[in-house]
Amino acid sequence: MISIIDDDPAVREATQRLIRSLGYAAQAFSSAEEYLESDRIRDSACVITDLHMPGMSGAELQDRLIAEGHQIPMIFVTAYFEERARARVMDAGAFGFFCKPFTDESLIACLDKALGARSTRQ
Repeated sequence: MISIIDDDPAVREATQRLIRSLGYAAQAFSSAEEYLESDRIRDSACVITDLHMPGMSGAELQDRLIAEGHQIPMIFVTAYFEERARARVMDAGAFGFFCKPFTDESLIACLDKALGARSTRQ
């Protein structure tokens, strides 16, 4: 299960369609809070999340998941590049950081890397 978290419905739906076209199960969430309240955390093989969202940010979500002991590979996307934010999430273990718009191919390559790393950790 690939979990997609983005407050922009168009981005969320497009990413979900892409992930499903690759043969993966995908579930989309409109906020970090919605994801945390779901029963999908343990099922998530990877999280693709927007960095800037109302309420909890993607970076704050990463911090919370790590603090709770969840080792879920994370990929970040953002419309507003900030080197400090990129460095923060990458230092905390993110597998990718993409500025919108990004290519499907770059996201797919990063997802493959993240899923491969997850399988070697289990």
